[in-house]
Amino acid sequence: MRSSRSATDRQGRDPLWPGPAGFAHRGLHGPGVPENSMAAFRAALERGSGIECDVRLTGDGQVVVFHDHDLRRLCASALAVEASSAAVLRSQRLYDTEEHIPLLTDLLGLVSGKAPLLVEMKCRGGNAKRISEAVARQVDGYSGPLGVMSFEPTAIHWLGHHHPTLRRGLVISERASAFDRWRGLQRSAPDFLAVDRAVLNRAWVARERSRRRIYSWTIRTNEERKAAEIHADALIWEGDGRP
Repeated sequence: MRSSRSATDRQGRDPLWPGPAGFAHRGLHGPGVPENSMAAFRAALERGSGIECDVRLTGDGQVVVFHDHDLRRLCASALAVEASSAAVLRSQRLYDTEEHIPLLTDLLGLVSGKAPLLVEMKCRGGNAKRISEAVARQVDGYSGPLGVMSFEPTAIHWLGHHHPTLRRGLVISERASAFDRWRGLQRSAPDFLAVDRAVLNRAWVARERSRRRIYSWTIRTNEERKAAEIHADALIWEGDGRP
């Protein structure tokens, strides 16, 4: 990537820089390999990519690697993640494969410092503090390059106050208003931003890039990749968006 060939710039070395291979969005998934599955994460490691994943808090306080708030899309089940136990969730198969919903500890054990890891916390029902606490416990002592990020500024603020050495990021959507973006940045004081590719060419992104790293999601085509690599330090990609 033109913007990411060197891991150094005016801010110094980026401890999460994944190299030219970027971050595989929810692992390297595709036909027969579900997103956020151990198979997808193994495939990303084999390719030499960094890994991006999503985590949620279960009803019994465990952290599972899963994107949606319920299992309808991925497991054809009406179970809600935040209302179910980790044991019940882990019994569900992903896309009728032999893959099951992993725990965050499963992923940490697999990666074990071999690639940079971005963990996006999915907050729901006012659980920002509880999921932040749970994730912080899980990653305590993990020695590999790791960043925790969220759309929810309160979660990132909590991590910054209680775990200041943990690298933290704010995820920003195209739908965020200028006021919400400002408030989120003030509240969270993040180390990096994960920015919707649709807004990468805006002036505020360039201003923020002078202060902190900019990663961009989700890059799905060759054309999107060529446009995004001009404005971002690393890309979060899937499918044909791979470098």
